[in-house]
Amino acid sequence: MTAIAELAEDRTIEGIYAVGRKERRRTKAGASYLALELVDSSGRIEARIWDDVELLDGRFAEGDAVRVLGRVERFGGTLQVQVRAVEIAPDADPADLTPTMRRDADELDGFLDFLAGEIAHPGLAAVVSEIFADGGIRSSFRALPAAGADGHHGYAGGLLEHTVGVATLCRETAQLHPRLRTDLLLAAALLHDVGRTVELGRGPSFRQTGEGRLLGHVHLGLRLIEARASRLDSGVSAELLHAVATHHDRQAARTAEASVLYHANQLDAMAATRPVGEG
Repeated sequence: MTAIAELAEDRTIEGIYAVGRKERRRTKAGASYLALELVDSSGRIEARIWDDVELLDGRFAEGDAVRVLGRVERFGGTLQVQVRAVEIAPDADPADLTPTMRRDADELDGFLDFLAGEIAHPGLAAVVSEIFADGGIRSSFRALPAAGADGHHGYAGGLLEHTVGVATLCRETAQLHPRLRTDLLLAAALLHDVGRTVELGRGPSFRQTGEGRLLGHVHLGLRLIEARASRLDSGVSAELLHAVATHHDRQAARTAEASVLYHANQLDAMAATRPVGEG
């Protein structure tokens, strides 16, 4: 079996992968072909089926675990698998073939609880506690990426890892600048991407749900927070919702806490994705 991270040009491969994406397309000449994304725990790679399209198309669906025989070639500067044969792998679980974070999930869950426990404001603490007491939401943080498969932290558990990273940056910033309202900033940081739990489906594809495609994670997150913030003072509630609503919009941020959250979110995303030097 060949892991995706170990694939090299001009190499014949045979392995079991999950189908992260499957699209039927046509060449300029009008011939049908299948464009795939193959996934395993080490990464993702584009793949194509040019021959026997009608036969092979009916053998598997997006999200299935499949056994693939093919050859790795370079196309447009990137590696791509030319699939020769594919069949369902009935004993493989696609969830086990989804890229996942390398940090310990239990440890990150502990950090999340620690950060939530730092919120002293009773109303804000209650909102955060109620949201993270929801088993579905909590499990989604460990199962979903922070911004889809192609975004930063684009692997299972990336949502948990990114949330802890952003909240930690916000906590440290508040310690450096005591004028900031730490409880508000921490609550907003912990909840800023909670809408991803409704926006995205589980791996290996992490595709947007119907609601996610139409409304987006910010709007969905605001709805989740509002549903649990009825007992929160209206002014505090507005500040919390504002910070979450503007965490992708620097110009719209009207409070120091919202601005800090915006920059912490950007910093954590860049730190996770930008290339680092060799030296």
